[in-house]
Amino acid sequence: MKYLHTMVRVSNLDESLAFYCEKLGLQVVTRKDYDKGRFTLVYLAAPEDVNAARESKAPTLELTYNWDPESYSGGRNFGHLAYRVNDIYATCQRLMDGGVTVNRPPRDGHMAFLRSPDGISIELLQSGEPLPQQEPWLSMENQGEW
Repeated sequence: MKYLHTMVRVSNLDESLAFYCEKLGLQVVTRKDYDKGRFTLVYLAAPEDVNAARESKAPTLELTYNWDPESYSGGRNFGHLAYRVNDIYATCQRLMDGGVTVNRPPRDGHMAFLRSPDGISIELLQSGEPLPQQEPWLSMENQGEW
């Protein structure tokens, strides 16, 4: 058995790609529009995983966009996606500067949570040992659900 991908349905492809690519930093591996089925599949990978995703089909995040309007709720029921980052403080600051709410700030220098435009919870984990605790993160309160 081999893990292939995680699929997340999105209600607005442009908004989701802006979030996952421009803000979170993932990269498009492949994109395919299916005219007959009226949907688009976009496969994304973290920068360090792009080559492996293209060469050996390493696991990716699949965004599924159905062209006919649908309402998706209960994103929290999905659980969460998790990504390792090199500097959790810099990553969270970049996301906040891009208008993303960090729902659970990295007070411990190790873990943070945020949500996609469709309510999918995303966990960010510091690579290696936790960074030393520092402000403003140490004093930040949680915001909403994560």
